[in-house]
Amino acid sequence: MSMMPVGDAFPTVLAAAQANAPWAFERLYREFAPTVAGFLRLQGLADPDDVASEAFMSAFSAIGRFGGNEGEFRAWLFTIARRRLVDEWRRGSRRPPTSEEALGAHAAGGDVEDDALGQIGSERVEALLAGLAPDQRDVLMLRIVADMTVEQVAEALGKSEGAVKALQRRALDALRREISRKGVPL
Repeated sequence: MSMMPVGDAFPTVLAAAQANAPWAFERLYREFAPTVAGFLRLQGLADPDDVASEAFMSAFSAIGRFGGNEGEFRAWLFTIARRRLVDEWRRGSRRPPTSEEALGAHAAGGDVEDDALGQIGSERVEALLAGLAPDQRDVLMLRIVADMTVEQVAEALGKSEGAVKALQRRALDALRREISRKGVPL
């Protein structure tokens, strides 16, 4: 689930988006939406694409006030997506699901064997993440999927950098124990 960087063109794309150029919004959405939706899906949302769209609507409506590079944009976007995620949890009066049943099926298409293997891999990752405490899962998802720095995650979650590092360490330790206990069948 890697994010393709806009790269050297980012300042131009950002300036165009800030000038309300539709092609720039499309480029930013196309480049960042799959990873944002994946982050939200791994948080257990039933409709991650809808919440991702809400996050992009919020980001695009405030893009004129954004100033920074591509990494800072990614951090800003994931901070907005996480806020929409928390809003969704509040609307549903529940915390994120932690049982395997809440992880739901994902759309498939194309090669049946590839889809089946991809689904099995996704389900294993989701089941491992579901076993983590919500704060640990948030930190790992923002650090790994969103590729945010410790400082950016701390700001997004309203925690100290030390707390983020401790949560990350405990999450990775928990995952190592679980993988060691159950093994990872191929």
